[in-house]
Amino acid sequence: MPHYRQNCRVKLAFSLFSQFSVMSSQRRFLFLQGPHGPFFRQIAAALRTSGADVWRVGFNAGDAAFWWRSPGYLPFRDNPDAWPSALADTLRDKQITDIVLYGDTRPIHAEAVRQARATGLRIHVFEEGYLRPYWVTYERGGSNGHSQLRSLSIADMRAHLAQPGQDQPTPPSHWGDMRQHIFYGALYHWFVMFRNASYPQFRPHRALPVRTEAQLYTGRLLMMPIMALLRGLATLRIKAGGYPYHMALLQLEHDSSFQIHSPFRDMESFIDVVIAGFAKGAPAGHHLVFKTHPLENGRKPLRRLIRQAATAQGIAHRVHFVRGGKLARLLDSALSAVTVNSTAGQQVLWRGIPLRIFGAAVYDKPQFVSD
Repeated sequence: MPHYRQNCRVKLAFSLFSQFSVMSSQRRFLFLQGPHGPFFRQIAAALRTSGADVWRVGFNAGDAAFWWRSPGYLPFRDNPDAWPSALADTLRDKQITDIVLYGDTRPIHAEAVRQARATGLRIHVFEEGYLRPYWVTYERGGSNGHSQLRSLSIADMRAHLAQPGQDQPTPPSHWGDMRQHIFYGALYHWFVMFRNASYPQFRPHRALPVRTEAQLYTGRLLMMPIMALLRGLATLRIKAGGYPYHMALLQLEHDSSFQIHSPFRDMESFIDVVIAGFAKGAPAGHHLVFKTHPLENGRKPLRRLIRQAATAQGIAHRVHFVRGGKLARLLDSALSAVTVNSTAGQQVLWRGIPLRIFGAAVYDKPQFVSD
């Protein structure tokens, strides 16, 4: 098993949780679903060391595997419709004071947030990270479109950052390793597919069955060398083209930020809006580059959908498609960018490039994004 480099993430989580370590013996934490890997188990161990009580609700064999040999595991094997009453019973019987979860929009977590707010419990939300993939995000109450950052003004942020003693961690020179994400994701889904007999009523929060997703990602892994070659050639053609270009940053259609915090029902709708707007408003010599998410698994034929929409608008020769990979090489020379609410939008802002977004995001401030 490869070394899982989460030290910085664990230290960050520990430092965040340390702010309420006083009287921790009176705190009783309930963990729900977490990221693939040992991250939640490590945080729980630190909390127990500080004197807190910790439980974990598991919904499938993957959850159980990554809570390996840790105490307080509570398997939920009932029908999903029974989750609200089961959760209420657990909160009452265990006298829970804090709920810890990873993402606040999947149905089981949304229900937990609702009950926690109704009963005055503390809600600790982790997410993939606004600065991916090295960092994990921790917030009280909610993340992404539910984040408290959305209500803060730029003046508020400046005033807070100007206070003495504010720790400003420096981003690393190497932004994580995608192989770790792939390994633990594959291991988690292996347990769900082949060791899930004791959870017969488990239903994933995504639309596609786990086996279908596994087949798509397996095919993607096998094709990675070819895709890397095609991506490199496409990037070279764009960079050597000599034309000004703009970028459209695509997201995973099943991602909660896209599904819950955007006006689009699917990625095809976003593509149509972007291409129609570009055909109407962009100068004749400008080009448009669509770049997919690095983890896009081909569940939809995005290249074909983009080509069809561009052909319908008569601009197919000015529209390009790049599959996954790093963003910097293309973004460095872009004139502008558009996305729904991708965290990649922050890379656009760091470069001082005009950015238009369509969904709710923590960086949606009039000082940052264009309308």
